[in-house]
Amino acid sequence: MQNLLSSVRRASLLAFAALLALGASPQLMRAQRLLVPMDDAQQNHLKAYGLTYKAIKAGASAEWLLNYHGGSFLLSDTPELRRQAGLDGITIEAVDNSRLTQIRAEIAANNMDAVPLEKAPRIAVYTPADALPWDDAVTLALKYAGIDYTPIYDDEVEHGDLSKYDWLHLHHEDFTGQLNKFYLSYRDAPWFIDLLQKNTAAAKRLGFSNIPGLKKDVAEKIREFVERGGFLFAMCGATETLELAIAGHNVDLAQSFIDGTPMDPDADRKMDWKRTFAFKDAHLEMSPFVNAMSDIDGHQVNVPGRRQPLGTFTLFNFSAKFDPVASMLVQDHRAVVNDFYGVTTSFSKSVLKPGDIVLANEEGAPWVKYIHGDYGKGTWTYYGGHDPEDPQHAIGNPPTDLSLFKNSPGYRLILNNVLFPAAKKKPLKT
Repeated sequence: MQNLLSSVRRASLLAFAALLALGASPQLMRAQRLLVPMDDAQQNHLKAYGLTYKAIKAGASAEWLLNYHGGSFLLSDTPELRRQAGLDGITIEAVDNSRLTQIRAEIAANNMDAVPLEKAPRIAVYTPADALPWDDAVTLALKYAGIDYTPIYDDEVEHGDLSKYDWLHLHHEDFTGQLNKFYLSYRDAPWFIDLLQKNTAAAKRLGFSNIPGLKKDVAEKIREFVERGGFLFAMCGATETLELAIAGHNVDLAQSFIDGTPMDPDADRKMDWKRTFAFKDAHLEMSPFVNAMSDIDGHQVNVPGRRQPLGTFTLFNFSAKFDPVASMLVQDHRAVVNDFYGVTTSFSKSVLKPGDIVLANEEGAPWVKYIHGDYGKGTWTYYGGHDPEDPQHAIGNPPTDLSLFKNSPGYRLILNNVLFPAAKKKPLKT
């Protein structure tokens, strides 16, 4: 018996030594949970979202600690997650029961909350196969973080595939069907000619007489997706043109270069803003020679004489316990973020609907940067601008290398939106 006990003790010591050799501290080996800090202690904020997404997808316990050290995550302690964190350079901390009690006490006593993350959302990105003429910040963020998504486009939307997904992002699409008015400057460029031909062919293949007819129908199906309970996230020009297409579903919004007929001169009056998510009473750009769609965008970056300078925008500080959704969407390690241009850079305050939640704005400016709201059973979130780490990104510029911006506060706002649908919904108080 004594020999047997000695053998067991030796085996235990050898196992302990092996774990130490692999770099595991005694504290980490005793851990019940792994804390993923999201303040300045974190080495790779963007990949931390991917680690959390993988944990949820694998069925592991996960919580979002709102307003705690930059919106930290609390995950199950598993060998797989520790290994992945090590490979990706993600900072993790061991949390035993004693430390966990301290964390929960701090959260209870402050403007913080712990939100369980229960189910990984099924993610779709509405994007053309070649994504010309631009890259897309959301796609870059998803790829870098290692979060799975499915690219879909007009064929899939028209065939009803949106019902397969929980969360949808829109590439920089012009849902009025005018191809972002690129015709004005790029009509002879090979990429524009190819873009026009592909979209024209898709419209005819799907039973529409022109591109505007197809794109407005796609916009209507996206509206229905949100109304049924979907989560929508859009940036840049898609935010503005989706709203115009929905409000102008039965109005000719397109200039003659795209469909052979002039824009309806009475289009402004005919717009039905009751159908839209975020905006109301916007005025359309009636001139075919001005590269703008409406007065929704406060910066008018492509219009000489209207272009506004960039500054910074400030994230609002919401009550984590009473406004958990808004709090999730603004979790960051910086409260003030550098602004960046896009086809649609910002949203004029004058066209916001009363129920819109402003998540970030520039102090004293007549525009806001980041907004959110409910629609039917679903939600929408709009984030102005094109690329948070390339303030004046132009056609032909190379995609941003996120390994150089792994702690980007602007990109974090994108990834907040990816995880937010996974959160357990609190019951309504009566």
